[in-house]
Amino acid sequence: MTPGSNIPLTAARVAVDVAAPVRLDVSGLLLGANGKVRSDDDFIFYNQPSGPGVTYRSGGGAAPDAILVDTGAVPAGIERIVVTASPDAAGQTFQGIEPTATLRNADDGTVLATFTPPQLATETALVVVEIYLRNGAWKARAVAQVDLDAAAAGSGKINLDKGRVSLQKNQTVSLVKGGRPLLSQVKMGLGWEPAYRGKDIDLDASVIAYGPQRNHQDSCYFGKLSILNGSVKHSGDNLTGEGAGDDEVIVVDLGRLPADTTGLVFTVNSFSGQKFTEVAKAYCRLIDAATGEELVRFDLTTAEPQTGVMMAKLIKQFSGEWEMTAMGEFVKSRTVRGMVKPAAQAL
Repeated sequence: MTPGSNIPLTAARVAVDVAAPVRLDVSGLLLGANGKVRSDDDFIFYNQPSGPGVTYRSGGGAAPDAILVDTGAVPAGIERIVVTASPDAAGQTFQGIEPTATLRNADDGTVLATFTPPQLATETALVVVEIYLRNGAWKARAVAQVDLDAAAAGSGKINLDKGRVSLQKNQTVSLVKGGRPLLSQVKMGLGWEPAYRGKDIDLDASVIAYGPQRNHQDSCYFGKLSILNGSVKHSGDNLTGEGAGDDEVIVVDLGRLPADTTGLVFTVNSFSGQKFTEVAKAYCRLIDAATGEELVRFDLTTAEPQTGVMMAKLIKQFSGEWEMTAMGEFVKSRTVRGMVKPAAQAL
């Protein structure tokens, strides 16, 4: 098969395995007509190997992992089963890796089709194949698309089960560990260094809280160290940017946030007017406050001559879990007040 091509399924039960020279994580997502999963139950992977009509099969290291689809058992309202793959090693891309998807009759192993995506580069997650319903008949399509709304552990969501997650810009991680939403205290550590030796950098980290209509609830920064009844607290101002480690820390008690707080945007500004082209090694990292374990990290790899940057956002889902998305979006603003409107638009 070639990218975008499709074939009718000649078997009611099919398996899609994805092989590569390195170990891959293979997952399946059940999507409705709106292109979304209905709940976490529609995400099938090694830690949740069975769902309605779809099953994950481990190859045990000797064979490729596979997603099995029993089209006769797929619930009404599900129109696509998306098969995704990502390298098992943390931070590894598909550069130099040539994955091959094989579609088989699940009952007798007969090969129905194979598909090898064109040359890949910096992709870390890939939608490889989709099984879809069209006019009452099931078909298979070769995709080979980097679709971060439907790839990498659940509609673009990587979870925390495999340890520390390193995000790239616009990637999202679901704050779920062991099948349970993370609802404890977390710390968002933000750090930076002067790009030029001997020059101090005075930046201010803040977090802006929003309600369900993107309405601004409050902002936590060096001038207001606690908001939302103490569920969000700021460590205070660092005036130089010198020294290793986090320059400023914001503590968020996810379980104590008001029920109508649905979005948090973490920002960094230069009140003195220094541009981010004068800043080096800016990053943010999410830490488990109880254990000190680093859960998620995002390193800012670009710079623009602006005085503000939106580093990351936390969004509360209807299911109650939180998701963190790396942003890295620059804004012309020296203070958190000037970040409120652009941050709301970015939610």
